[in-house]
Amino acid sequence: MRHVLAGLVLSSTLVAHAWDGQPTHIYGVNLGSWLVLEPWMLPQEWLDMGGQSCADDCWTCIATESSFAKAYPDTVDTTFAQHWDTWFTQDNVNTLKAAGINTVRVPLGYWIVEALVDRSHESYPRGGLKYLRRGLGWLKDAGIQAILDHHALPGVQTPGQMFTGNCTSDVQFYTPYNYHRALVWTAVMTALSHLDPDFGSVFAIEAINEPIMNATQTPNYGTFQRNFVQVIRAVELTLGIFVPSSNLSLSVPLSVSNNFTAALSATSSATIFPVEVQAALLAAVPILLEIGVASGLQTIFEASPFKRSRTSLVANFMDVNWQYDNPSNPADVAIGPQAYDNHLYYSFGGVAAADPTSYLISICNLSRIQADAAVGDSPLWFGEWGLSTEFNATDEFLYKWADAQKLAYSKGAGWIYWNFKTEISPLTNGSALARQWSYLEGLKLGFLNQDPAALHDPDVCVPYMNSTTNSTNS
Repeated sequence: MRHVLAGLVLSSTLVAHAWDGQPTHIYGVNLGSWLVLEPWMLPQEWLDMGGQSCADDCWTCIATESSFAKAYPDTVDTTFAQHWDTWFTQDNVNTLKAAGINTVRVPLGYWIVEALVDRSHESYPRGGLKYLRRGLGWLKDAGIQAILDHHALPGVQTPGQMFTGNCTSDVQFYTPYNYHRALVWTAVMTALSHLDPDFGSVFAIEAINEPIMNATQTPNYGTFQRNFVQVIRAVELTLGIFVPSSNLSLSVPLSVSNNFTAALSATSSATIFPVEVQAALLAAVPILLEIGVASGLQTIFEASPFKRSRTSLVANFMDVNWQYDNPSNPADVAIGPQAYDNHLYYSFGGVAAADPTSYLISICNLSRIQADAAVGDSPLWFGEWGLSTEFNATDEFLYKWADAQKLAYSKGAGWIYWNFKTEISPLTNGSALARQWSYLEGLKLGFLNQDPAALHDPDVCVPYMNSTTNSTNS
């Protein structure tokens, strides 16, 4: 995000062959506020559930899943089950499929793996995994691929944000204890992605959503990146999955060839992996056994041959340029397929002057794809973007704004819109929020095309190319 280099071109060949069997370009949406709820996106439903709207910062009232669970310990699970059941539905999948969407990014909290929650001081709703499995099954049937996005990390990765599930200034993710819990989460999600039929749509796992941008405040994040990759590959090697560009090899004892969890336990002692990886694999075993019993996967996990032909998952990271002040580069720890994510919202300021011309000059001369390619962070997709602005945007501008962003992001691996929908209610001024934040509403209003690869005006950027304006971080 901070490095701007010109003159480098990311070839379409690199994008097309970054991971075998996947679409050449990603045209996607986020399933935000489903399994990690952000009240600003559904303010009336949140109040109806029993939440609150904070007059000040989000830690001052019931504005996150954590604060809600603490306020309503006896009813939180039932209340959230109703939300999970209705916010993302089969009808939504059908609409997205008809609109040409080929990818969804699924924001998840660490508490989706309930055994990782320390109930002595952490509170979150329980039961979300059931709805995740159902939703992924719908997506698989529709032929829409999924990214499991670790959106809300144990200990909280970024201060003062609803999307972490616990709005606080006390950031504790960047510690050995919480790095460990995140690695266990990764092992569990990798195993489910390969073994649970409902997870058949999953092609990538994202390590962490939006870490603190100042790299001096994320100690040992580079080590976590290395361990994240190796946890995924350790599970895959246990499953007998070929990992491209890997020198790692692993022999699974014949005695456990029909018992995946026993084989994973054996892998946890393999000295080819760092001790942090070994510990995460071992800790994942009883959690998988528990999930197996609860989800009807016991035979698959414990009493079935598990070595079958599968494709290795894409390890996904926020790109190195998301951070500044000498960040670690996830490209340095790549083993097998890997891809990178950048998020770009002009409405939060700091990107371009707050007027239509400056926005279009900035996006039409965007250099983030080239800057990332220069340091090995490719393929790159834009995992969050939208039509929101710092000014009152006309309909005429939003047609151009949608086209220009899609054009810019499609020069990389593609784009994933935030969000698939938002609430429409008096508290959102009718459709005012959805107009610039909801993909489904954008389709209805015509700003976004039914064919996601199409543009209203393919020459939208021609008048703005090679222009300059008062902009930063482009």
